[in-house]
Amino acid sequence: MTWRNVMIKDGDYLRLKLDNLEIEKGGQKFSIPLSDIATITLEGNILTLTTKLLAKLAQHNIAVIVCDNKYVPCGIFMGFGQYHRTAKRNLEQVAWSEKLRNEVWTEIIRQKLSNQRAVLIAHDADVERIDKLQELIEHIQLADATNREGHAAKVYFNSLYGMKFTREQDCLENGAMNYGYTIIRAYMARLVTSLGLIPTLGVFHRNEFNSFNLVDDLMEPFRPLMDWYILEKILPNYPKYLTWEARCKLIDFLNQPYFYRGKKTTIDLVMLDYVNSFIKVMKNENLSELTEITLGGIARCMRN
Repeated sequence: MTWRNVMIKDGDYLRLKLDNLEIEKGGQKFSIPLSDIATITLEGNILTLTTKLLAKLAQHNIAVIVCDNKYVPCGIFMGFGQYHRTAKRNLEQVAWSEKLRNEVWTEIIRQKLSNQRAVLIAHDADVERIDKLQELIEHIQLADATNREGHAAKVYFNSLYGMKFTREQDCLENGAMNYGYTIIRAYMARLVTSLGLIPTLGVFHRNEFNSFNLVDDLMEPFRPLMDWYILEKILPNYPKYLTWEARCKLIDFLNQPYFYRGKKTTIDLVMLDYVNSFIKVMKNENLSELTEITLGGIARCMRN
């Protein structure tokens, strides 16, 4: 089972050695079994790696996240076609009905907004704003035809960060969220491709220029969990800018404990179960099979 999310800063050289990732830095060498690795995040402008290693990473379904010179993730490398019945699953995915897609998207948005409301409650937002979010949840229509998600986003972020806050601002809060969402997106992309799904064919997102429409659909309920994690673990401890330690902490979100179905697990495994449950729903047309993602699942574990 993969469980490591590796971050490499200004390493000199990466190579494959006997099914291990070998990292050479400052004259020292470190080895990590590929079978342990889920994602690798690369920072720095002088790092070199071999095509032989890249091929092996793709075969192990390891997502490689590349950061720009401002340490912001800007690209993802991953394998394709590794699932043993990719063609069969692709045909199933293409055959999903529009009605079922709309029902699934409605449930995804309901979960996202419910988690946003839970974040507001956890951080003592105004009762009126919490009630407003509840009202928006109760009035979600099929496929969110009236865009309750968009209305909720304004209420949500203004409640957390002030009435003048927008997601376009250049600030620590947005920097942390953008970085954190990219980590979730990369891992979700890894799961989607490793389970034989077509990442471009979304449930709701259908942008012709987006290679990860389905990924962007499925990650929605996890965004508020990352928001809560940033409010709890990042902003209080790294109040000025996203340091190396803060970025490592954001990547470590995937390893955070989660209380799920009566037992303690981790976020990355919950994400895997979520994608598998989504596949079951789309095959069996039983919406109740979709895993319920809640803020309480992570908050309960991390506060105990």
